[in-house]
Amino acid sequence: MSSPKNRRSLVNYRLPVWANSFTEVPLSTTDDKFYRARITKRMDFAPDLWSIRIQPGGEFKFAPGQYATLGVQGPTKRSERPYSIVSSPHESEIEFFFELVPEGELTPQLYKLREGDELLMRKASKGRFTLDTTRGRNNHLMVSTVTGVAPFVSWVRTMFKDWKEGRFAGDQNLFLLNGASRSWEFGYADELQQFAAEAPWFKYVATVSRPHEDDSWTGEWGRVDDLLRKYTDAWGISGANAVGYLCGHPGMVANAMGILQRIGFTKDIMKEEIYWIPSKEPAHTGVQRI
Repeated sequence: MSSPKNRRSLVNYRLPVWANSFTEVPLSTTDDKFYRARITKRMDFAPDLWSIRIQPGGEFKFAPGQYATLGVQGPTKRSERPYSIVSSPHESEIEFFFELVPEGELTPQLYKLREGDELLMRKASKGRFTLDTTRGRNNHLMVSTVTGVAPFVSWVRTMFKDWKEGRFAGDQNLFLLNGASRSWEFGYADELQQFAAEAPWFKYVATVSRPHEDDSWTGEWGRVDDLLRKYTDAWGISGANAVGYLCGHPGMVANAMGILQRIGFTKDIMKEEIYWIPSKEPAHTGVQRI
């Protein structure tokens, strides 16, 4: 698999080299770096999209937006991949949102796991895709596709609980544009819509790019990058007053970055997470999906 192009000038580029290819670790790897986590709940959203909740088996600290490294032990090797965390640090279990890549190396193994099954999880979280409140900007534009919504759900769950319990004053405004091909691919749309209905500091728009394949959908339609100008205008967001966060498919990320740059967003006020790295090999993926 090819490596991603150099984007070190961005505020956030958290893909380590090992994350851009499937990782197989010999059995001699030190076992005290891993928990044997147990799946407590599984929810299937579509034939190729599902979530799990796990009990890690020990203390696991993380900030909203970070990722965990999950693995499956084979007969001779351990296979690993990083996955963004959906849950909030306030929750006792850790949640993940997956997309199956049938010809991939790891997601087919994860797809077979059911409630009660075990998988490996490294004991340390990583990642810098966190809310940036250091720049004097209280508007945060979040754009995602399918499983790319995961870190944003973690942010909103955490901030909503903190707001309800008086730890967050509601002085940071979050605007989330969440895209998928069809509505059943959203996973967390109902939850996010409920947050948006209650929290004045959170706005949420879901959009489908293939409404002709989804007769029941009555909401917004079009690709998220095609709708960026419409909603940045409606929300009063520009490079002068907001930080941008892009998470998901590389095509969306690249297109959205170009659009945001044209309305004043510079690279130092944009963060990105890429969930699929183009490759000369067919259908291999990057951060999250293989």
